[in-house]
Amino acid sequence: MTSIQTIDDLDARQRLLVRIDVNAPVEDGVVQDDRRFARHAETIRELLDDDHAVALLAHQGRPGRDTFVSLEHHADILADHLDHEVDFVADTCGESALAAIDALEPGDVLLLENVRMCDGELPEEDPDAKAQTELVRTLAPTFDAYVDDAYSTAHRSHASIVGFPRVMDAYAGRVMVEEYTANTAIRERSFDGTVTLVLGGTKAEDAIPVIERVDDTVDRFCLGGIVGELFLRADGYDVGYDVEGTSLFDHQWDDHRQTIERVLEAYGDRLSLPTDLAYEDDGSRAETSVEGVTKEMSFLDVGSETAASYADLVSDSAAVFVKGALGVFEDERFADGTVTVLSAIADTDCFSVVGGGDTAHAIELYGLDEGDFSRVSVAGGAYVRALTGERLVGVEVLEREQ
Repeated sequence: MTSIQTIDDLDARQRLLVRIDVNAPVEDGVVQDDRRFARHAETIRELLDDDHAVALLAHQGRPGRDTFVSLEHHADILADHLDHEVDFVADTCGESALAAIDALEPGDVLLLENVRMCDGELPEEDPDAKAQTELVRTLAPTFDAYVDDAYSTAHRSHASIVGFPRVMDAYAGRVMVEEYTANTAIRERSFDGTVTLVLGGTKAEDAIPVIERVDDTVDRFCLGGIVGELFLRADGYDVGYDVEGTSLFDHQWDDHRQTIERVLEAYGDRLSLPTDLAYEDDGSRAETSVEGVTKEMSFLDVGSETAASYADLVSDSAAVFVKGALGVFEDERFADGTVTVLSAIADTDCFSVVGGGDTAHAIELYGLDEGDFSRVSVAGGAYVRALTGERLVGVEVLEREQ
């Protein structure tokens, strides 16, 4: 039997290395979304209350991309959420970092530089190999324990995620525990009533495995977004392909056509597909039935009839899980499908988890209350893997024999 130690198991006044995930959209070097900061601030605040000295490891972007920047600005944002000073050092495991770590006192918080700037953090390798990287070998001896609060990176076998638990005492933070518990509920909990999964977004390769792997626990699926259009195409409608200016449909259709058609045949009676779609017409929202339509423009949302139908389905559910948006909700004209369904979930007394990509952002953007959902997940890839029951290496390395 295995178990995971949490921060409840820590002795007070320790020097802790804490992995968080504050990776965020960045424009012109400025962070555009601070939701992850707010979540991790709760864990850090709790650690400070127990007089721990905290050094934080995090990443931003990936080498070669515009979002691959220093974490100096991140320290300021985190300090605002904590209402507590967060020191920053432009180094991760060199002399400057080690000096800053050595100077840590109980109640101090230090953010180390972007861990992906370190050789050995990437690529993904076996945890034992990652434990031998310079990052782990240098930092591990300077701390009493390691805390992983970065659930959204739990599917990555990177040094800062899987290396440290191999060589030192390791614990799960609050975000790690809460996200994992909520996101695995679709497979691990029994619900007294219908379980509905709302699937949208842009990636068929994410949606298809979810449908096939949770068929024994989910009663019905409501499809939208590009995923919904691709399934409509498989069902014989003249939608789900690229028009001028788009490149999202045809390559996914070519890659996944056989699987989509197989899933549609196997689960057709449990799949709810859009009956109408919305598009832009002279600057305004317009809608059309999928019956008899010929695709000549981009469809940007499910239509009002579909949104109302999906809202009725989730309102009659004991549990609802959401992965991906039903439309381009960032444009208010095409937010109706996503917001209508989210509002129905919020008004329903059901167990609910919303996540996948930027879907959770719609809750904040349109003034919904996170408290009306059982969990609003800020994880992407890890959320999808939890839904499908795939292994999360970042969780596995925290497990220990009882």
